[in-house]
Amino acid sequence: MRVVVAPDSFKGSLSALEVCQAIEAGLREALGESAEIVSVPLADGGEGTVQALVDATRGRILPKRVTGPLGEPVDGFYGLLGDGRTAAIEMAAASGLPLVAPERRDPMRATTYGTGELIAAALEHGASELIVGVGGSATNDGGAGMAQALGFRLLDAEGHDLPAGGAALARLDRIEAAPGLRECLGCLRVRVACDVDNPLCGPNGASSVYGPQKGATPEQVRALDAALANLARVVSRDLGVGILDVPGAGAAGGLGGGLLAFLGGELTPGAEIVVDAVGLVDVLEGADLCITGEGQLDEQTVRGKTPMGTLRAAQRHGVPVIALGGAVRRGARTALEAHFDVVLSVSEGPGALDEAVRTGAQDLRATARQLGRLLARFRRGTC
Repeated sequence: MRVVVAPDSFKGSLSALEVCQAIEAGLREALGESAEIVSVPLADGGEGTVQALVDATRGRILPKRVTGPLGEPVDGFYGLLGDGRTAAIEMAAASGLPLVAPERRDPMRATTYGTGELIAAALEHGASELIVGVGGSATNDGGAGMAQALGFRLLDAEGHDLPAGGAALARLDRIEAAPGLRECLGCLRVRVACDVDNPLCGPNGASSVYGPQKGATPEQVRALDAALANLARVVSRDLGVGILDVPGAGAAGGLGGGLLAFLGGELTPGAEIVVDAVGLVDVLEGADLCITGEGQLDEQTVRGKTPMGTLRAAQRHGVPVIALGGAVRRGARTALEAHFDVVLSVSEGPGALDEAVRTGAQDLRATARQLGRLLARFRRGTC
């Protein structure tokens, strides 16, 4: 019997690797060494994506001190995958909302410069492909800071470099690149793990939808929206790339559009990128069963979260899939069971969230052990 374990993290409780380890331990208690169990930790582009990719490919995490959202140094990181040529970056590690205290949040001047520094560090390390997760930003600068860190000049009408932040983009007059910069960056393959479809501007754009949670007042939202529209206009004229109405361009305060404009990025659902990067389809060939899961299985799960990416990969080979959740949201079970062969909550019963987080590994192991006992009985033909 061959079982592939391919879950996301149980956020706030266990990393994807720790989830794999707990499930594998439970299966082993019931099946012994007779079963082949292959663990592939996954993610969907958000927090934990770099760690999951590094764990799955036997890569490594590289620390890098970079510029934080408000210009102060922060300890960021990026991952170099096992192939030695692909780097994984979470923009939140350099430009994320948790890096700024709530009372200091200021999208008018917050910058993605540190994200650009992570990209530059990966390139200096020899990376020729990038996977960039764009969730959890503190910024609304359309990737302007990132571009400046990589060598682009964003200039006002008097030829002065723009200061940091989204508000300054209202004064953007032209974009210049050092000779050969665009050609050099054009050799990269950049996959952007993007799980929202917001355009850059307008009522569903970056500023209107996400600006308030980053501290923007209604007046600032309008100013930032107009500034991003100006960025799109100049990018279209000077770089020949249209980003204004592209679904996903508004992700991470417009960083999605910035990666498209300055690095030729491909905006793709995060789960698809990770599944492809770790070669999950190939791993599933010949498997008898696949086990996936995430902290909470709910309506969002079937809209492209990690368990659905695992399911689609398993369907390529006709492998049945069991989905495990720290919890299964009431009312979502029908939608979940329309996709997965089995849907299970690993919680032992009603209780406080902090208790479920504390016992997550124990509960996963126990659930996997019960699944293993059932599989063993089927294998012996006693069911």
